[in-house]
Amino acid sequence: MRLTLRQLQIFHAVVLRGTTSAAATHVSLSQSATSAALNELERGLGTRLFDRVGKRLLVNDSGRALLPAALAVLEGAHGIEDMFDADGPGASTDLTIFASTTIGNYLLPRVFARFREVNAKARLSLQIGNTRDVVTAVREFGTDLGFIEGPCHSPDITVVPWLHDELVIVAAPTHPLALASKRRRLTKTQLMGALWLLREAGSGTREAVEQALMPHLPNLESTMILASSEAIKNAVAEGLGVSCLSFAVVQDLVAAKRLVVLATPLPTLTRRFSLIHHRDKVLSPALRGFVAYCKSFDAPRGQTKMITRSRT
Repeated sequence: MRLTLRQLQIFHAVVLRGTTSAAATHVSLSQSATSAALNELERGLGTRLFDRVGKRLLVNDSGRALLPAALAVLEGAHGIEDMFDADGPGASTDLTIFASTTIGNYLLPRVFARFREVNAKARLSLQIGNTRDVVTAVREFGTDLGFIEGPCHSPDITVVPWLHDELVIVAAPTHPLALASKRRRLTKTQLMGALWLLREAGSGTREAVEQALMPHLPNLESTMILASSEAIKNAVAEGLGVSCLSFAVVQDLVAAKRLVVLATPLPTLTRRFSLIHHRDKVLSPALRGFVAYCKSFDAPRGQTKMITRSRT
């Protein structure tokens, strides 16, 4: 047999890190030994797996074709190790999770805490970015599982619907629209004339808000872009403008009476949270167990379960 597990491990590390020197640190080898192993793998397969661009190694078509099979072999080897672990099958769970900001900041901490109650040896790693970042990481096998709060447009991704999330329009209690909302339901004209604080392009919240609001408020006169929901809600609480955010994000400031939910003529605004993974990824028993736990998760107020068949 020309291939070794170590070669496949190094190949995966180079895909993730982009250079042999960075991959060497990840696999605890010298840079020269890492380069030699990668060269040996390419010679054994009779093809280049990366395009050399300066010092960077960019995975090419052959490398992308190898990646799912290499990960399946590596995960199978990890499964064998777990079977004979001194503490018994499934003794530990090592999962890397990449979540968009609302889910990562406001929902997954609760999920992780509850999951650890039933799986005390679980080791979970969480990275947070916008929905575009999460989809990219899943597509490139840079994470085991992704959580997104907007649509996924990649054909390589399997999407598992998870929760429905309620979006609410909020303002500071002293904002003119908040004061007007106390007397009567606001009009669409009043809403369109406000300064709206929105997330950046590529954010699931931004896409969801646009899809929810634009059919009803097609011409927002003034907008300001902020890079996080946390920044937006605090700016709104200071009276800078109004915004449409997940209730999970604003419920603390609503309870503290620093924000109010405006009475509007719009229908209830919702979006879908989803779990995603690459369609070619082999789900380990540990990952399947975590996904099953997420499906049974007791959703907090503002989120409701919506588990249906996955789609690719």
